[in-house]
Amino acid sequence: MEIMEAKNGGVELHLDVHHLLDHIQIKLIMFLAIFSSVSHSAQSPAIFIFGDSLIDNGNNNYLPSIAKANYFPYGIDLGVPTGRFCDGLTVTDYGARWLGLPFPPPYLSLQSLSKEIVRGVNYASAAAGILDETGRHYGSRISFNRQILLFEKTVKFQLPILIADPNALAQFIANSLFIINIGSNDYINNYLLPQYYTSSKTYSPEGFADLLITAFTRQLASLYQLGVRKMLIVGIGPLGCIPSQLSMNNSTDGECIKRVNDIVMAFNSRFFPMLPSLNSSFPGAFFVYQNIYDRFINLIQNPSDYGFTVKNQACCGSGRYGGELSCLPLQVPCAARNQYIFWDSFHPSQAANAIIAAGCYSPSATDCYPISGRQLAQI
Repeated sequence: MEIMEAKNGGVELHLDVHHLLDHIQIKLIMFLAIFSSVSHSAQSPAIFIFGDSLIDNGNNNYLPSIAKANYFPYGIDLGVPTGRFCDGLTVTDYGARWLGLPFPPPYLSLQSLSKEIVRGVNYASAAAGILDETGRHYGSRISFNRQILLFEKTVKFQLPILIADPNALAQFIANSLFIINIGSNDYINNYLLPQYYTSSKTYSPEGFADLLITAFTRQLASLYQLGVRKMLIVGIGPLGCIPSQLSMNNSTDGECIKRVNDIVMAFNSRFFPMLPSLNSSFPGAFFVYQNIYDRFINLIQNPSDYGFTVKNQACCGSGRYGGELSCLPLQVPCAARNQYIFWDSFHPSQAANAIIAAGCYSPSATDCYPISGRQLAQI
């Protein structure tokens, strides 16, 4: 793995796959051996999703929070606002499409005995983080720890009503795909907000990354203890490139804020090398990492290659770069939404989400290691 300064003032995490295979060759061979023995039609029966507003599909609609997206123009390309922080679909929505699976419903939308949970559940909540304190200035949110507790309730009290055989239930959970996209808010709604949180005064960037990774590893272990075996973990993107950070840091040239990206990389550069130990420490588990950072840097450095014309301005937002105030109720968004990388002050557009998802779930995926999301689902 190599960390290099990018042209836009950020940093790039170059994941050396060959170096990775040197460390996890045996595990990867086992992955591929199992994969090759399964027919192409073999598939995870359900998707369970944990995370924040990047993949929240409506949970915060049910919470007393100012972090909501249940109003137009959110959902404009779906014809209705659903609670997704996007003009249309999220990365996990596109991932489900690639895998031929239905979109899992938001947990808080379900009745206690809903049969929908056998297709999976989305526990993600806007403003949530690895740390319980993260995002508290937004009001109520479901932290990652709380999301895990809700999943435990699903496993112990809700799913057994629909899958009565304990062995069949255990197999269902083990075969299901679990997508975890968390950690961005621990930076933009914690460490990088010293007016609300003391973390940046207490920890160096490296110390804070270590704190997050210790907590995150413990949380992954909790999921494992609940029977989870197939986990796709999404890295943190280049937060120094989002419109809100460009505005907050008074960018004069529209280029990414290197200081912010360096802080984020303290987490990514520590977590990715842990894959071998995770895969060896949890028998029967498969951990896959999606390198969203490099993909997003490439989008920003080469927008025209992907059909984008605007790389640093929110399609729906106010002030500099559309990053001072995020998309307001009934605000008129940009007309050419598919030409913008960012939908609002914080989140990618539907067009960008489609590209990010293809990088992990399409047949030609290159952004997930050591195997693709599609292959993980088929194990």
